[in-house]
Amino acid sequence: MPPRPARGSDGIVVTQVRSAIGTKPKHRATLRALGLRRVGQSNVLADRPEIRGMLARVSHLVKVTESSPRRRAGAAAKGTSTDKADA
Repeated sequence: MPPRPARGSDGIVVTQVRSAIGTKPKHRATLRALGLRRVGQSNVLADRPEIRGMLARVSHLVKVTESSPRRRAGAAAKGTSTDKADA
């Protein structure tokens, strides 16, 4: 299970989209430090400056998606209201 960001803080979902084969050793090490081992694997990380710097180094290998706990909770609340008796 991927580590969760601190409670109340925003997180980012990082997904590896390209292979690390043929890249520089520092790029491969950065992917490992981000918790990524293979193409298609995702990890939820805290949105901190040091993580953003690591993502800048391997931006050509990963896809970054913002993930806010407030945004996810709001989307779930909208989807659960399926009262057809009012209609």
